Amino acid sequence: MNNPVVFNTANFAYRQAGYPGVSDWGLACRTTRLYLTPLETYEERFDAMVAEVQAMGFDTLDLWTEHLALRWLTPEHVETAARVLGRRGMRVVSMAGGFGATVEEFDLSCRIARRLGARILGGGLDLLKSDRAAVVEKLEQYDLVYGFENHPEKTPQEVLEKAGDPAGGRIGVCIDTGWFGTQGYDAAEAIRRLGGRLVNVHLKDVLREGTHETCRYGRGVVGIRRCLQALKEVGYSGPIDVEHEPEGFDPEADLKASHALLRQWMKEIA
Repeated sequence: MNNPVVFNTANFAYRQAGYPGVSDWGLACRTTRLYLTPLETYEERFDAMVAEVQAMGFDTLDLWTEHLALRWLTPEHVETAARVLGRRGMRVVSMAGGFGATVEEFDLSCRIARRLGARILGGGLDLLKSDRAAVVEKLEQYDLVYGFENHPEKTPQEVLEKAGDPAGGRIGVCIDTGWFGTQGYDAAEAIRRLGGRLVNVHLKDVLREGTHETCRYGRGVVGIRRCLQALKEVGYSGPIDVEHEPEGFDPEADLKASHALLRQWMKEIA
């Protein structure tokens, strides 16, 4: 398998909250925003994050939207991020998170993605329900694709129903294998059923069904190697994110181990 292996920066979601040991995504988002909002420290802090990712052996990012959030960014923040990424030689292939509830917010999300070189938006998009035509128009305008990401959805069919028509290839699915594990659905089978609609993969393991405690690959119930085999079977050639967002500890050691396992399994499956 020769898919791009990508670091999802949402792996650092709970860092600024001090790894409190409780699941509170709102807290993770708020503390990240507060840390990165000041323009005078943004370059230093953003650069430190990118350098840390590089030190783990990654050269490609899926940039979490809270690291360049619609609620607080200025044009200077965007240019600073682009400058840091260019200086570090770090590629951004996709963005992960939320992309807006209005046409104006989605347009800004699209412009940010284009400026940073990303072509895939994978995550949540309230606008898809309220003004699908505008979503398709903006995706075409900026030559982007959107991947609907599963969280509460229990089956691939439910995901496809919410994603809707592929709109000429502009709208697909960004599968989160961990959330299918949480919902008790075989993630490898979900990959097979979603097949050609996949535009991005958030490869995540969870400790047990019914909760969303992410973990190092191979220690949970998802069956990561089986997911890779399924991706090979359906001919998926897009990016594969390494994702793990523990609430109670720094995931660096787990991320390094998962990265190594992923590379090993991809080589074996190839």
